[in-house]
Amino acid sequence: MNDDTVHTREILHEGRWLRLVQCGRWEYAERVHGHGMAVIIIAVTPDDDVLFVEQFRVPLGKRTIEMPAGLVGDERDDDTLAEAARRELVEETGWMPDNVEVLLIGPTSSGMSSERIAFVRATGLRQVGDGGGVDDESIVVHRVPRAQAPAWLMRKHAEGFEVDLKLWGGLWMLEREPDGAPLRRAPSRPDDASAP
Repeated sequence: MNDDTVHTREILHEGRWLRLVQCGRWEYAERVHGHGMAVIIIAVTPDDDVLFVEQFRVPLGKRTIEMPAGLVGDERDDDTLAEAARRELVEETGWMPDNVEVLLIGPTSSGMSSERIAFVRATGLRQVGDGGGVDDESIVVHRVPRAQAPAWLMRKHAEGFEVDLKLWGGLWMLEREPDGAPLRRAPSRPDDASAP
């Protein structure tokens, strides 16, 4: 399909959260609510632990390992990327960031969905609760030392978990800016501030 060809959009089915659309011969899914956007939050605690979440995902029929994430605008039309990132990080992990920075925005699965995702770096974390999600979510929070995170993810994969491939991009951005430049890191621990 050429990008300059105009096709009529036909809604094949609409549920509470998703709709199936046909455009020419192409079928794809889009979000019913919000901005068609989600956030994935790259977060490291003051003890230099990366925050991951584990939850059962019905479409896969398996438990997954992911970074905290969530929809933008699923409850309020005026929701922003920053507000969604803060809210989802607290709901899922119990950690509140002082700062959030949107790093990149792009499609999650451009062949089957119109959804786009924003990588958001959260800094200045402080624990304000236990996390675990809301409603019927049953989220397990994992705090993994930064240096051990890649090996831990590979162990989880070997144990049969589905490991979200976006995690590898998130790990990249723990150490670097999206363009590959080294990350100028703020002190990760309060006592680091006095270090030379």
